[in-house]
Amino acid sequence: MSTQVHILVVDDDEVTCNLLDEVLSKEGYAVDRALNGREAIGKGERTLYDVVLTDIKMIGVDGMEVLRAYRQKSPETIIIMMTAFGSIDTAIQAIKEGAYDYVSKPFKLEEIKLTIHRALEQNRLLQENLLYRQELITKYKLENIVGRSPLMLQVYKTIARVAESRSTVLLVGESGTGKELVARAIHFNSLRAAKPFVAVDCGSLAETLLESELFGHVRGAFTGAITSKKGLFEEADGGTCFLDEVGDISLTMQAKLLRVLQEHEIKRVGGTETIKMDVRIVAATNKNLEEMVAEKKFREDLFYRLNVVSLHLPPLRDRGEDIPLLADHFLRKYAAENKKPVSRISQEALDHLLLYRWPGNVRELENVIERAVTLSHSSIILPEDLPRRLRVEPVEAPPAFSLRISHCLNWKSYTFKRY
Repeated sequence: MSTQVHILVVDDDEVTCNLLDEVLSKEGYAVDRALNGREAIGKGERTLYDVVLTDIKMIGVDGMEVLRAYRQKSPETIIIMMTAFGSIDTAIQAIKEGAYDYVSKPFKLEEIKLTIHRALEQNRLLQENLLYRQELITKYKLENIVGRSPLMLQVYKTIARVAESRSTVLLVGESGTGKELVARAIHFNSLRAAKPFVAVDCGSLAETLLESELFGHVRGAFTGAITSKKGLFEEADGGTCFLDEVGDISLTMQAKLLRVLQEHEIKRVGGTETIKMDVRIVAATNKNLEEMVAEKKFREDLFYRLNVVSLHLPPLRDRGEDIPLLADHFLRKYAAENKKPVSRISQEALDHLLLYRWPGNVRELENVIERAVTLSHSSIILPEDLPRRLRVEPVEAPPAFSLRISHCLNWKSYTFKRY
């Protein structure tokens, strides 16, 4: 164990302090001692401890006061309480006030070492999780969504307006237009950013499996349910649940989803307990739900619950001026990931990108650029690096505009010539 882990042992019994100092030092920890609560609080003013191991019953300033002082001034410090058998109630109160755990005297040294190890491991995982969430918040900032076309600017404005609200959002657009990316942007630019974002593809799961995934199940609810399991709605409590391809769910599941939106509660499959939750729903579909409502294939009441705020994501063929920006973004991404010195796209290759209709939208463009970077033998993407389907048509000026990209590195500037 690294000596960077700094532990303070607090006990008015000097023999106990000396013993724990010796044992924990052999484990590789840096150990300080304090023989009373006042001294422990004073040391905390000068040193940032990873762990404080403190007795509860001490003359004068007791362990509870030490706990409160550290919670106020050093909340990241792990506090472990030591208590005699008669003080268990106090130890439980300490946990309610923020202590990690307690050990009962007379304790086993292995128990002390194991408790500290578990506490440090849990703290490490927590810090990693916080860092990961911060990286996600940075990744999904609005300015990181690529595109400057008028249609995309309208998308950005809508995301900014709805992000901080509690309203349900319905994302409509063809496959590959970036609906999940927008859903994540809504979540990570909202007050729920520190809470979970949970995504589920409703179209890929059978009805019974989807119900179990969303609502969870109790033990014995069906064959194979050997333990109880939380559903994705519970996992997303306080955060956002993204329901992709919501137009594919059955009428039976639609009724159950409607209850979630109306009552903000669920029941696990096979269970009777009602579980309250606070989850924001962002749904997405590539289908026309209004037509499905008219055809009785989608519940009208659920449609209106989902369609509080509707956001249409334009297909890539309608935002051609974003193609160079997106292509450059993906080129940088995959050149870095594959450690390849590819720095730009030739004008001839770009012309092919601009002429193509992109039925798979942004997802297809990303795949094309990843392939081109992988296959390229030079620093420039050439037409022969592109799939054949992009090269079968003669290269002509696009009908709406002609775009010439400066051949400088990373396309720092480009101009449009409109017909």
